[in-house]
Amino acid sequence: MANGQGGPEIERLIGLLAKLPGLGPRSARRAALDLIKKRDRLMRPLAQALMDAANHITECENCGNLDACSPCNICAAPGRDQALICVVQDVSDLWAMERAAAFRGTYHVLGGTLSAIEGIRPEDLNIARLITRASRDGVSEIILAMNATVDGQTTAHYITDQLSGTGVSVSRLAHGVPVGGELDYLDDGTISAAMKSRRPF
Repeated sequence: MANGQGGPEIERLIGLLAKLPGLGPRSARRAALDLIKKRDRLMRPLAQALMDAANHITECENCGNLDACSPCNICAAPGRDQALICVVQDVSDLWAMERAAAFRGTYHVLGGTLSAIEGIRPEDLNIARLITRASRDGVSEIILAMNATVDGQTTAHYITDQLSGTGVSVSRLAHGVPVGGELDYLDDGTISAAMKSRRPF
């Protein structure tokens, strides 16, 4: 207890919390203290929720979404338009699109973007499965909902080239999505307007 932060159990909790996005060491210490003070109301239910998620959440074999089943509930929903596939970089972008309730088709999660600097190549992303899905009967349009960054646009151009022989229409979100903007940080109205104003890529 020389450092004033308790024993190794507390240090481990703080260290793990500090690895979460948006939580530095100071925020992690505050979060850990709050969890410990509210262990019956918050910490134990959180621990159980984390265990349940670790044991049951899986990646959808079709689109790459995260759910407790595969295919996921979005892919399996009877009201979804299977002819439309919206391509997003990450699951957080898919969730942002769903919050906006602007799209009733299906999704495809790439798992990132092409990046020469970070060494991310096409085979590192979920692109081959997208091309396979696009080649199936009934898919009429691929909507590229990539973040308006250099890597996002590079990825969009690569996918467009790969889809050129499929006969599927390729469109992108309108640039109501600001350059450099990320879907997960946009308000629902902006996402909805961008989806409605999509155009050929």
